[in-house]
Amino acid sequence: MTSESVQPMSNPSRRTVVAAVGAAGLAVALTACGSDDDASGSSTEQGAGAGATTEAGGSSGAGGAALAKTSDIPEGSGKVFSDEKVVVSQPTAGEYKAFSTICTHRKCPMTDLAGDTITCACHNSQFSVLDGSVKKGPATEPLEAKQISVSGDSITLA
Repeated sequence: MTSESVQPMSNPSRRTVVAAVGAAGLAVALTACGSDDDASGSSTEQGAGAGATTEAGGSSGAGGAALAKTSDIPEGSGKVFSDEKVVVSQPTAGEYKAFSTICTHRKCPMTDLAGDTITCACHNSQFSVLDGSVKKGPATEPLEAKQISVSGDSITLA
């Protein structure tokens, strides 16, 4: 018989456990940030006082999701496209902008438009629908601009 040295098994260190939990959390967060390629086009239209956001491109986006007709976006107001997580507005006649509807504070989705303001239901951050800037915190970063293109009377997400 051979004799093997038996070494007691040690428990993982606190540092190892914390690192493993952090890695698992990062994996979950990155998975949640994946893109949603569903282009079903369903949207939530807001009332007459609604506002919105993002930049218009010069030509139609190849392969982009068709969002709306220009006539669907009232001047000084806008429309939220929940599936695409974008809001489109017309700050002045013929100028169209789009912004992400994900709040920059805690990443909550936003759908509440009133006047020229979109409000986050999670912590009441408010953003201008004209330029995406923060009107009221706790958010400190503006909304992310999204690229759209206008070709004829069609607005397309690039």
